[in-house]
Amino acid sequence: MKKSIILVLGLAALMSGCANKVSYGDAQAVETKTVDFGSTDLQKIAADMVDSMMMSGSVAAITRNSRPIVFVDGIKNKTSEHIDTESITDTISTKMLNSGKFRFVDMTRIEAVRKQLDFQNNDALVDKSSSIQFGKMVGAQYMLYGNLSSIVKDTGSDKDVYYKMTMRLMDLRSGLIEWADETEIRKEQEKSFLGF
Repeated sequence: MKKSIILVLGLAALMSGCANKVSYGDAQAVETKTVDFGSTDLQKIAADMVDSMMMSGSVAAITRNSRPIVFVDGIKNKTSEHIDTESITDTISTKMLNSGKFRFVDMTRIEAVRKQLDFQNNDALVDKSSSIQFGKMVGAQYMLYGNLSSIVKDTGSDKDVYYKMTMRLMDLRSGLIEWADETEIRKEQEKSFLGF
């Protein structure tokens, strides 16, 4: 009895160990497992938005003689899915920064910066000649923001998902929109006759 239990447990452990295979894939490969928002959609949206911005005449004019300072207000998720829109803005702002045409201030880290500056300016452990003084940070000139929305049609046998990303670059001094564009993605899923 004891040997048969050990044999059964051993076989179960062996079979469960062979059930899953994990391997690295190409992060740039087209991912189409479902019609839900995925990595390929994020990459396409980021590339479309940055390419559009870099080809814009108004953006060329404002980046001709300087590297404007931008802050990202974020992308509002107006879809019915949970989508990490911060990841989209991270990819877009990284591509913009790496273009050499823009600089960014990170509003999400202001409290951490304030805590560090307070420590540098008010703690006896810090050499005052090396501390950064309050009031030296540079303000943003432009704000980048947008919306991600979707329309889902599900007939039971077929599913169609339409995504639309809209972004704008606003001049904070004048309130004028210097650039705006949108990109679209449509994904379709057909269920097989047997439902698999």
